[in-house]
Amino acid sequence: MSGQERVEPSPTVPARVGPKAAEHDDAEVPADRKGLSLRAMLPNAITAAALCAGLTGVRFAVEEQWAYAVLAVALAGVLDGMDGRIARLLNAQSRFGAELDSLADSLSFGMAPALIMYMWALQDLERFGWFAALAFAICCALRLARFNARIDVEDQPHKSAGFLTGVPAPVGAGLAFLPTYLWIETGEAVFRDPLILTVWMAAIAVLMISNMATLSWNAIRPRRNIRLGLIAIAALIVAALLLEPWWSLTAISVTYLALMPYALFKYGRIKRRRRRAAEQSGS
Repeated sequence: MSGQERVEPSPTVPARVGPKAAEHDDAEVPADRKGLSLRAMLPNAITAAALCAGLTGVRFAVEEQWAYAVLAVALAGVLDGMDGRIARLLNAQSRFGAELDSLADSLSFGMAPALIMYMWALQDLERFGWFAALAFAICCALRLARFNARIDVEDQPHKSAGFLTGVPAPVGAGLAFLPTYLWIETGEAVFRDPLILTVWMAAIAVLMISNMATLSWNAIRPRRNIRLGLIAIAALIVAALLLEPWWSLTAISVTYLALMPYALFKYGRIKRRRRRAAEQSGS
């Protein structure tokens, strides 16, 4: 148009990465109103809180308050279990949140337990104790890196069957503290033996980076007629954690270890069934 300046429409930017959080949300907002909603920030704030809890456990270890150090890492595990579910509930997943979560997990469940266990007992074994702590922290970081690298990979046999690959980082941290639970409750010196702890930490480190199938919540599908009983059992477990936390954490850790062969057996059945189906479809 001669004599008139063309007016361009105001630029817009996506309100968030990914699908809309709700049906009534606008897909786009004006550029001058862009920003991160509190709903999108909540899961990342919980992840940051988990990181703070894990690192606070190291501070308690420096002060030789071992029970508080373990409980701080346990709190980090609880918060880590919440952030992802809240993100999915609010439809607030983002690449930033995934990267922050992995970084927080590496520090809270890799570095923090390694340092706590080293200051608690492993330092009495000089070099080998430090190597065990390093192995645990490194294997935790490697496991998380492997998980991130496979996020966009479609062919994941374990995941498609409802299993995990190796022991998850929070579970690995909980298992690493098993001797500490027993020592706090009983005071027996054998649970603080640096040689035994070196072997134990190395074994948990190997389990974290292993390719074995381990149970996940998706693999546990109870029948409808026992669900009420399981709800009651879950309530009793919470009560036991409040009344007898160290024995309860010991029982949970031992139960998880005992279920690992069952996970291998169950996944083996699924694997054989898939192989037979592939052979039948190919014939």
